Amino acid sequence: MKLKRRIYILTAIILLLVLPLIAMQFTNEVNWSVFDFGIAAILLFGTGFLCEVVLSSTKKNQYRFLFCGVLLLLLFLVWAELAVDIFGTPFAGS
Repeated sequence: MKLKRRIYILTAIILLLVLPLIAMQFTNEVNWSVFDFGIAAILLFGTGFLCEVVLSSTKKNQYRFLFCGVLLLLLFLVWAELAVDIFGTPFAGS
């Protein structure tokens, strides 16, 4: 069960990383560098790993959804900050 879940998580991460790569072939509006793919991979693999830790160590489904939801919310907030500098922190280069 754990191996199957890990394979699903890794497959989802790889598909999410391939989407901008495919989009770059068809439009000039998506312009990612190797650095962008590296940061995205670190964020996605880190979140996937932490979700796997939560799923394997937490017994109650309520807590699983809560903790993984918080992790995904943090991922989206960091992603939005890096993408469009939504909060104006030095983290995004402003």
